[in-house]
Amino acid sequence: MLKSREKKERALGVKLFLKGERCASPKCVMVRRPYRPGVHGKDRRRPLSEYGTQLLEKQRIRVTYGLKENQFENIFKSVLKQGGSLGNSIVRELERQFFNVVFRLGFASSRVVGRQLVNHGHFLINGKKTTSASYKLKIGDIISIKPASREFLLFKDLSNTIKKYEPPSWLELDKEKLEGRVKALPYDVELPFDINLVVDYYSK
Repeated sequence: MLKSREKKERALGVKLFLKGERCASPKCVMVRRPYRPGVHGKDRRRPLSEYGTQLLEKQRIRVTYGLKENQFENIFKSVLKQGGSLGNSIVRELERQFFNVVFRLGFASSRVVGRQLVNHGHFLINGKKTTSASYKLKIGDIISIKPASREFLLFKDLSNTIKKYEPPSWLELDKEKLEGRVKALPYDVELPFDINLVVDYYSK
C-alpha cells in the first residue's frame, strides 16, 4: 500500500503529503527518487498539452483527497448548481469532508490516516458516531475522539503532538479537551495545485 502511494506521487510529479510526517523528512520518495516510476522514469518529460496539464492537475487534487473519479465529478456537478466562484466552491466541498477536517485539526498525520480513523469509528460529530469519511461538516459542528478510543496508543501522545500545532483559521481547536469546531466555511486554503485548471477541465 505504501509503495503504491509513493508511485502515485512520483507519477504526478509533486509532493502530495500522502504519508504525513514521512513526506516532510529525507525519507520522502519525492526527495529520494524525484522522477517517474518505471524504466523510463528518468527520461525527460514531454511538454504537456493544455488538456494534459488540466488532466494532471485534476489527478493531483483527486489523489490528494483520496477520491474516486465519479466522486470528484459529482462534487463539480454539485458546486456548478450553486453558482459563484467554482474554484472556491470546490475547495470548500473538499476541505469540509469529515476525514479532511480530522487531518486539519492535527488529529491524524495525513488524510489517508484521517480517512481510516473515521471509517473505524474513532471520531464523533456533535457527540454522535459517524463513520462516513466524506460527510460534509457544517458551521458549528464539533469533532471529538470517541471516549473508548482515547486509550488507544494512536491517541495516547496526541496532546503533546498538537501542543504547538495551529489549525486553519476556519477551525477551532481545544487542545485540552481534544475537540475541534468548525467556525466558518473553509477559506484562504493553501493547496499545492491550481484549482482553476480543474475548473477548466470539467467546463469543457
